[in-house]
Amino acid sequence: MGILAVLALPLVILGISGIIYIYQSVIWLLSRSAVQNKVVVITDAISRLGNECSRVFHTGGARLVLCGRTWEKLEALHDALISVADPSMTYTPKLILLDISDIDCIQDVAREILDCYGCVDVLINNASMKVKGAVQSISLELDKKIMDANYFGPITLTKDAASKHAAVGFFDCLRAEMEEFDISVSTVNPTFIYSYHHQPASGNWEASIWKFFFRKVEYGVHPVEVAEEVLRTVNSKKQEVLMANPIPRAAVYIRTFFPELFFAIVASGIREKMKTEEDI
Repeated sequence: MGILAVLALPLVILGISGIIYIYQSVIWLLSRSAVQNKVVVITDAISRLGNECSRVFHTGGARLVLCGRTWEKLEALHDALISVADPSMTYTPKLILLDISDIDCIQDVAREILDCYGCVDVLINNASMKVKGAVQSISLELDKKIMDANYFGPITLTKDAASKHAAVGFFDCLRAEMEEFDISVSTVNPTFIYSYHHQPASGNWEASIWKFFFRKVEYGVHPVEVAEEVLRTVNSKKQEVLMANPIPRAAVYIRTFFPELFFAIVASGIREKMKTEEDI
């Protein structure tokens, strides 16, 4: 009896894993079919995340309108997409130059986007801007440019077709207003995008905790995961998605319940980062 119980446990785990895998595969296939023939606009398509979103929506049969600041990179993305997909099952992507921080040109770009297919079914506001530096070293002009790229640009494009927190607030309000028109508004927050950066040097316990909680190499979300989640969200119409592995997710709770500890860790991490940059 004991041997049977020991053998049964791995079989149960294997069975549950198989069911989960089949369920995820079915959801993935349904998500792909949900975007087939849909007009999908992706801003900053030439970024890593934009590339992955372009790939999953293109293979799903969406009619893509890819926007970016550099024509050569847009063409390279276009060539990469059509070289790996079945042309009988996909559409050739449309390319449009767009600097989301240039508010004056967005209305003209929005008309150009609408001219491609006459409508927009899905708009993925992926373009954003970030800057690293001390507050006193950042000019007001640069602050305004960041707000244009992360807030005013996306909401202007949305109407015609700090800053990211403001954008989330806007889309929360927009979601309520658009409900009567049967238009879904979703936000996907991937916290950290998987990338490499300088780690703080060891020296005190706060710096060590900063390194443990906020290093992106181990705990960032990979662009492929984010792109696939965006595809699932378009299908499920889920209002808000927070993508975070356990360690950075724990930081959210620390921020809520132990704010003094959280800000001490953040301040220490910033000091160590600035010291590292000065030494380079």
